[in-house]
Amino acid sequence: MTGTVLVLRALGLGDALTGVAALRGVRRAWPGHRVVLAAPAGVGAFLAARGVVDDVVPAQALAPHALAALELPALAALEPPVPDDGEGAAAGRRGRARAGGGVPGLAHGGETLHGGGVWTLLGDEVAAAGRTARRHVAVNLHGRGPASHRALQATAPGTLVAFGCAEAGHDGPAWDPGEHEVRRWCRLVSAAGGPCGPEDLRLTEPRAPRGSTVVVHPGAASGARRWPVARWAAVAAALAHDGLRVVLTGSTAERPLCRAVLAAAAGAGADVEDASGRLDLDELADLVGGARLLLSGDTGVAHLATALGTPSVTLFGPVPPSAWGPSIDLDRHTALWHGPTAVPGDPHGTYLDPTLARITTAEVLDACAALLAVEQVA
Repeated sequence: MTGTVLVLRALGLGDALTGVAALRGVRRAWPGHRVVLAAPAGVGAFLAARGVVDDVVPAQALAPHALAALELPALAALEPPVPDDGEGAAAGRRGRARAGGGVPGLAHGGETLHGGGVWTLLGDEVAAAGRTARRHVAVNLHGRGPASHRALQATAPGTLVAFGCAEAGHDGPAWDPGEHEVRRWCRLVSAAGGPCGPEDLRLTEPRAPRGSTVVVHPGAASGARRWPVARWAAVAAALAHDGLRVVLTGSTAERPLCRAVLAAAAGAGADVEDASGRLDLDELADLVGGARLLLSGDTGVAHLATALGTPSVTLFGPVPPSAWGPSIDLDRHTALWHGPTAVPGDPHGTYLDPTLARITTAEVLDACAALLAVEQVA
């Protein structure tokens, strides 16, 4: 390989998957370069195992509380001496890992990134390596700046690809707050010479034929995006009564939520399985990839269904699907939304958003029936 491209997207599963198309554009812009992703270890390893990136700098090691865990040899290897021997010091990170969320202090878009001392240390390491190596390219797929720009500038890149930000002294394409998340980052990378678009989101071709499993994922990172337990239970019970295998999924932290859904569904006489807290990211992808249908709120697993071509029903609120909804295979994915397009609510709110609350169980079951009928015919 002839050089290194360091890409920052230190966010969770859904954010990582909506960035896949832009990452493929990075490959096209710098062919032959090693693509290193600064991201949570779990999602980074997941993408590396599928060839989307070559290596991962676990972003957890860049958070303030994890200073002692910073892996200096791996970071120094971002810029291998010339000639490149092709053996990245971070290759061992490609093993299976449980999915993690975003990094504390690294907020998306709004730029509340912290831990400047750690980032400075990262910059010193890369700069030192650069005395005997080529200077790397840095690509900001994390936010609009200035904090994320400065974090990458601290690594002393030869080139920084990022949206324009006067506060960080960087000239680049203009940030559009109303742009769809996938198209936003594709526009940035395409402007840098790496053509890409929504069609690049796919991680694999859809499986066929599919079985009878319906995956129901009731959780989300905030209360504003969590549909009520009673409604999830009613939907799960109805699908189970129709003879489908219904499996609940969620993180370890979401096990109490899934147990509540399970108990309510059981109270309605339905046989529902609970896999929450028991699947790593690879296992979750295998389950979703082979499922007949996925039901969820606006959260990471919905983007996994898009990437794997699994039919899905996604409940949106407070953020509209025009910002985060599926952008490929629209006949395979149903986005339910009852809010004003131009006025999204707070996706990090504590309480159920009124927009999401307007979605009824009957509406969700109708959407499921329509997609299941298509799948049955196919």
